[in-house]
Amino acid sequence: MIETNVSRHHETFLQVIQSYYQLTKPRIIPLLLITTAGSMWIAAKGEVDPLLLLVTLIGGTLAAASAQTINCIYDRDIDYDMERTRHRPMPAGKVQPRDALIFAIALAVMSFTLLAVFANLLAALLAFSGIVFYVLVYTHWLKRHSTQNIVIGGAAGAIPALVGWAAVTDTLSWAAWLIFAIVFLWTPPHFWALALMIKDDYAKVGIPMLPVIEGAKATVKQIWYYTLVTVAATMLLVYPLHASGVVYAAVAVSLGGLFIHKSWRLLQNPEDRTVARELFLYSISYMMLLCLGMVVDSLPITHHLISAAINLIA
Repeated sequence: MIETNVSRHHETFLQVIQSYYQLTKPRIIPLLLITTAGSMWIAAKGEVDPLLLLVTLIGGTLAAASAQTINCIYDRDIDYDMERTRHRPMPAGKVQPRDALIFAIALAVMSFTLLAVFANLLAALLAFSGIVFYVLVYTHWLKRHSTQNIVIGGAAGAIPALVGWAAVTDTLSWAAWLIFAIVFLWTPPHFWALALMIKDDYAKVGIPMLPVIEGAKATVKQIWYYTLVTVAATMLLVYPLHASGVVYAAVAVSLGGLFIHKSWRLLQNPEDRTVARELFLYSISYMMLLCLGMVVDSLPITHHLISAAINLIA
């Protein structure tokens, strides 16, 4: 049945390219790359080799695309039943599972090769471990069986921060693990806010997301706790690790205050999907701007300007 659909759905080569592109869930990838870049800039003390940056971001993109494609193959049955995902290439019959798997393997091989040759083996192995963790631990084991699916599964989305640090230094420091922890802790409030918006879809296909099993009230409490811990964790980069400075601290406090405020509003209105949507959308901006703060803070010009300002005051 699917084979006949493939030829019927694709009228041009461009449509084929578009279907394979959609398999990679491209909207998710920029967020993974910004955490990679933030980590790289801190590791390189603001002076990142442009070629290394490009290679690491491409390698990370290929790894994420591979993991998302395998996720699409595995979840094609539930994707077909969910309104939000019904028109993805797999449930729509535009791409055969075998072809998608070949595509995913090719992406993984290219990612590993690129990172191993132009960055280092540690970065390549970490990126590959991210694929394995996302596919086996999150997609296969947790997603359909545990309310903690997104908590533990969040480690896969935090691995790009380690990849970025490893690409620059060929090691993993406490600062690298802290950035990993920040992304890891941020994932539940981010994803549960989305789950609150579409919990009916998850319930329909039997995915045990926290809002489906425990309800909205219990979920927003968890979101509140994770938000507080996430914001607290962001400050550890300044003290005691001294990996970031005053500019990052100002950004982290400002963004964190707003994150806590939006999370508090949701705590007061657990059933309000509009408030959940606000938190979900803000959480994306929060992570992107936080990582941008890491980058700006690490730049030599930022250090020069702060030193000049201190000297003027003194």
